Amino acid sequence: MRILIMGGTRFVGVYLTKVLVEMGHEVVLFNRGNKPAPLPGVQQIHGDRKDPNQLKEMLSSQEFDGIFDNNARELSDTQPLVEIFKDRVQHFVYMSSAGVYLKSDQLPHLEGDPVDPNSRHKGKHHTEAYLQELGVPFTAIRPTYIYGPQNYNDVEAWFFDRIVRDRTIPIPGNGMHITQLGHCQDLARAMAAVLGNPEAIGKIYNVSGERYVTFDGLARTCAMACGKSADEVKLVHYDPKQFDFGKRKAFPFRLQHFFADIHKAKTELNWQPEYDLLSGLKDSFEKDYLASGRDQADVDFAVDDQILAVDTPRSKDTGILQSMTQLAEPGRNQEQ
Repeated sequence: MRILIMGGTRFVGVYLTKVLVEMGHEVVLFNRGNKPAPLPGVQQIHGDRKDPNQLKEMLSSQEFDGIFDNNARELSDTQPLVEIFKDRVQHFVYMSSAGVYLKSDQLPHLEGDPVDPNSRHKGKHHTEAYLQELGVPFTAIRPTYIYGPQNYNDVEAWFFDRIVRDRTIPIPGNGMHITQLGHCQDLARAMAAVLGNPEAIGKIYNVSGERYVTFDGLARTCAMACGKSADEVKLVHYDPKQFDFGKRKAFPFRLQHFFADIHKAKTELNWQPEYDLLSGLKDSFEKDYLASGRDQADVDFAVDDQILAVDTPRSKDTGILQSMTQLAEPGRNQEQ
């Protein structure tokens, strides 16, 4: 097939490009041209997708069997692309987000669960509804937190920064919020498995890792990925409501349980994640974090220092801050 990928040179698109080329597909990338193609011989068309006229001028004469819209956040980002190709493409794969789900008492999130009309990802749900209404042969992918080499969001690297420097890791709440991460390579393989699969047309799939993990468990697993013992990591828990961080981000995850069921993708796409959390974090630490020299970079820990400056003994009474030694008593809050 001849495939168009919107983006393709920054993170997940890099992995997807490589997977599709290995499968024998011809891949064309549309992006601003800020980075080279992931593989030699992969054609790039340079332009700004935010300019509908430019998009139509550069793509209307092109023919594609499949399209991966990886970097659209709002419906207005995708509409011009659909207007060009809605009757000319066999499969339109849209990168949505599990962030569209409404907070619920029942977890994990399933693909049919209600969505949050006020979510910062609501534009992605609007796009899913638009594709469905228009009758486009689409499939939507809803990942949770994505991690792995070339991740431009501080997810795993946030923990690595503190672990390699033997710093205490401040974690909001009691450390037992449950979340879920999916490796970028596994996500790319799932996306490629969608392509040309008639059973996937009109469907939405959660895609992430196999297991869920607590915030504390994630910190300990990151420590092991860095070659340290899980017992070595120093954790402090705090109440974020007691602090004013301004616009600074104190922690890379939302303070809630957030994880999704991936059974549908595994069953209908004949897909299985290859990375467990530890092997995926090791992959990211060795191939990206260390390889890029970030372990030697200057990191701003001002927010951490603001949290850690709270007087720990007094905070045992106020509930603002608790040391890990209080929370990790055997048989209490240890992750099993």
